[in-house]
Amino acid sequence: MRPPTRLTFRLLPQAFNCPSHARPIHSTVAKAANVAPVVGTGPPPAPPAPAERTVNERVARRKRQAELLKTAKVVRNARDGKSTTLKRRFWKDVSIQEVDGALQVHLDSRPLRHPQTKEIILLPVSKRNLAAALALEWDVLTSAQQATRQHLIPLTGLVCRALDIADDDASNASGTGKIRKEIATSLMRYMDTDALLCWAPPAGQFDLRSDSGESLRDVQKKVAEETVSFLTTHVWPGIKIEPVLDGHEIFPRKQAEGVREVVQGWVEGLSAWEIAGLERAVLAGKSLVAAARFVTEWSEGPVGKRELTAEDKFSIEKAARAVSLEVDWQTIQWGEVEDTHDVNKEDVRRQLGSVVLLVSGTGKGA
Repeated sequence: MRPPTRLTFRLLPQAFNCPSHARPIHSTVAKAANVAPVVGTGPPPAPPAPAERTVNERVARRKRQAELLKTAKVVRNARDGKSTTLKRRFWKDVSIQEVDGALQVHLDSRPLRHPQTKEIILLPVSKRNLAAALALEWDVLTSAQQATRQHLIPLTGLVCRALDIADDDASNASGTGKIRKEIATSLMRYMDTDALLCWAPPAGQFDLRSDSGESLRDVQKKVAEETVSFLTTHVWPGIKIEPVLDGHEIFPRKQAEGVREVVQGWVEGLSAWEIAGLERAVLAGKSLVAAARFVTEWSEGPVGKRELTAEDKFSIEKAARAVSLEVDWQTIQWGEVEDTHDVNKEDVRRQLGSVVLLVSGTGKGA
């Protein structure tokens, strides 16, 4: 029996020289880069920058956008089978007329009416500024549909609120209607968290200070004491108003016994125009103390202090700064959020301005 044959393999040097048509499995074919030729001459163009637009250009751009949106709405309505006719306003001119001892705003020959009761809106002859502002509000409307949107006629809503309070008082035998009591109860809740009576803790090492070295707490205390001193001297004599949050306190403290009763009695005794204005001012600034001083200094009614000069009055700007002290202080330190802080700032002044129009007047015929 022959033994098994032993096979022997030897690697030849030429075995490592792969032929030109062979390539390793793990590699890919190398391709040459296709470089695009440079045909431009000169320096590269400047990066794009936002164009500086003037106020007129921005207004024109907004108008073009509004027209495009209006056209798109018409196209959608036509596609959905809806009417494409826009309801234009039914009046051409807005005027103010004095009829039977009261001022009326007329849309052509039609007097302006309350949207719910349909009663003619009658203003005292002493409130000509209010009548002019009300007429202007309706004169800038472009369609009858806009008159159904409350945010486009805020002054009309405020006037109707005062008229509703007056009608409710007249229908009650005691002369104090349900609406008045509800407003007084609601506003007294702000007494425990009044924006002017909540003071920040003492300033720390890294807290912001003014050029004169005052901290936020110092400014809050100075503004609050000035307003409280005026109220306890001219409006609520004999009472003492304390801060509800002071220093590091967490829970607000209540005022001394009898303070709330005096303030609530004063609120319920205001005229319909004054209590409607007080409600609007409190909701705008979250401060009953600041709103009470504001209404008192501008009212033409019995609670008004008309002997004050224009320089001494609690103006719209002073009142707005008083109720926005902390927000303004924080935006100075940390920056302002666009379309938030700036919008709120102007909205507070707009609402306080409407209160001035509502409660002020010549003092004759109020």
